Amino acid sequence: MPRTMPTYVQHEALGRVEDVFDADALWRAPGLALFSRRPLLRDLLERAPREQRGRAATRCFSHVTLVLPQEDVDDDRHLTRGARARDLAQGLAALHQKDFGDLLGGDEVRYQVVGAERLEPGEVEVKFGHAVYLPAPGEPLQYTVAVSRDSAVWKTVCAIYPNQRLTVLGQDESGATCAAPGWPFGTEGAVLLINDGPGTPLEVQVRPKDAFECSHDAAAGYWAIRSRRGAVDATGAPLRLLLRVAPSAAASANASANASAAASAMTSAASASLAARAPAANPATGPAPVAPAPHPAAPAAARPIGPGPVPPAPAALLAPGSARPAVWKARTLPGAEMTAVPLAVRPAPAAAPESEATYAPLARQRVALAALALPRLSRYRETGARILEVGLDRAFAPVAPGADALIGFAVDEQDDLHAVTAAGRERIAAPTTFSPVDGARIELLDPAPALAERYAALLRLPRPPALPVAPGVRCAFGRGTPVLAALRVLDSPRFLNGGLDAASSADRLGLSRSAFSFEADADGWRIARLSATQALYHLDDQLGFVAAIGDATPEQPYRLPPGHHLVAGHYVLRFDA
Repeated sequence: MPRTMPTYVQHEALGRVEDVFDADALWRAPGLALFSRRPLLRDLLERAPREQRGRAATRCFSHVTLVLPQEDVDDDRHLTRGARARDLAQGLAALHQKDFGDLLGGDEVRYQVVGAERLEPGEVEVKFGHAVYLPAPGEPLQYTVAVSRDSAVWKTVCAIYPNQRLTVLGQDESGATCAAPGWPFGTEGAVLLINDGPGTPLEVQVRPKDAFECSHDAAAGYWAIRSRRGAVDATGAPLRLLLRVAPSAAASANASANASAAASAMTSAASASLAARAPAANPATGPAPVAPAPHPAAPAAARPIGPGPVPPAPAALLAPGSARPAVWKARTLPGAEMTAVPLAVRPAPAAAPESEATYAPLARQRVALAALALPRLSRYRETGARILEVGLDRAFAPVAPGADALIGFAVDEQDDLHAVTAAGRERIAAPTTFSPVDGARIELLDPAPALAERYAALLRLPRPPALPVAPGVRCAFGRGTPVLAALRVLDSPRFLNGGLDAASSADRLGLSRSAFSFEADADGWRIARLSATQALYHLDDQLGFVAAIGDATPEQPYRLPPGHHLVAGHYVLRFDA
């Protein structure tokens, strides 16, 4: 037999009253009329105590929300600046304190008056319970709760305060603290947030537990709630709701201060312990000798042998205030250009001659569209371009914005970034990640400082399209060249709102008709600039900035290692060998 879910929120409707601002009329009916009318507020609080022993109540609820017709609340605000609502809250709080003072247990009685369009004149509703909390005047926020269906557009649900222990989210407010926008599960369940105070992580549970699955994605910073019963939405995707809980600025500052104080205390204790264990100075020989500091290089036993991940850079090579190496110095190879090649992509040592059947087929030399570089439209203000928007369909292929797009990304003339989904449009900032459907991860990368003047973000494509290229043949890439034209996915006016004319292709912003040429050879790829105004950038295999390509001609080309990327216009091309 399934277990009944506890009642966290008592949501009751009172009988019609002549004056919804009359505290006595809402609290208790006079005389014997109590037996002929629906229960009023005092009776509801008495029948649903907070705690009880046997049948005797030991504590009652002290926070109550009154819901009145919206028109009455508006009239009171217009005519009396809300004085009648304040008098109603104070009058009910006084009656509450008078009749249940021995059951409050030191709790402060708080009342709140709100309006609702759904109520007819004379109707009043009340809410109280374990998951109903009214903050004290000036009480700071601890968390802000938001939900999303696509991880791009987030809608705020409610705030959580330090003393607010239970919060219930559901489809509507009939049995929940707050209604979650876009709640996909109907009335069959709820999400329970348990807050045990500052310093304790917020706990998220789903009710009933056998109907839902709740998992936390630490990298993305949200909980994913899915139905266990195989329910799907109109597009056939499994029903899910993403839940994000963000600490307030004050809570984050307090946590940082506490962490710093704890770290200082531990450092002081460690210093005192080391001082106590240090050898004492000998009066005859002077101070005790100090052991030499260890060499910054790792010991031989700790160094990796053969291929594998590169060990962390020594502290001496780190730039001040940075966790990244300041300078990488690669060994000078005969005939190599002055390009830093990470160890992970250095060619393997030449092996013994083998059969021709072991050579890689020619088709493996290909060029892939690894990412889209979203430009800063403020640089092209004279063209009239207002918004550049690109969508990704369910196969994560770039498409024009519209009904076929699962998620879209836009940059406007102020260089602001937006995520666009069926739920709406929301401003975003790079770097960030999105998961519009289960099993998908879309990354929006922050461009390196050398690219930030031209680009607002790099949109990494989850499934990069690729085309084979013939070896030993020099090809050109640009707005007017047929080679790799299938990778120029933005070559259409549908991606651009505003421009020189209605037929202006988005590629006209930053891509020349003949931008550069490329040719595969045994050491990688030879790149030559074909337009003096074309900006070209070299990125490594992880889309990290390497260099801006200056003068490069077919006679003296720029050498691009296999697996590295080249940025030209809106396109981040990966050259595989």
